[in-house]
Amino acid sequence: MLESTQDFANQNLATQNLIASNRVEGTVVYNLAGERLGTISHFMVDKRSGKVDYAVLQFGGLFGLGSDYYPLPWQVLTYDPAQGGYIVNLDKTQLENAPHYGEADTPTYDRNYNGEIFNHYGLTYI
Repeated sequence: MLESTQDFANQNLATQNLIASNRVEGTVVYNLAGERLGTISHFMVDKRSGKVDYAVLQFGGLFGLGSDYYPLPWQVLTYDPAQGGYIVNLDKTQLENAPHYGEADTPTYDRNYNGEIFNHYGLTYI
């Protein structure tokens, strides 16, 4: 059965505004200078609201070995279609000093930790 033009247009619009989680994971993150900082490892979703709070950036190491994980509040990321990735207003030094953890040390995302993350990026955690 052929779809109507309106149905096709609605599907196309949805794919411009929504993205599947498996398409976000692995997306490259760049700084404003165009330097590649790392890739999105995963993201953290609030169980009740369904809102994405953090994208967790995998940064450092070699071929993913020895890298650390940096939770970035979703609002510090801007998707750039031209780059095919996310842009953040951070340089590598700022990122290195941000809250992060190793693969075996996943933190508890409690109110204190969330506040620390948001504070680092100049945001207020509510």
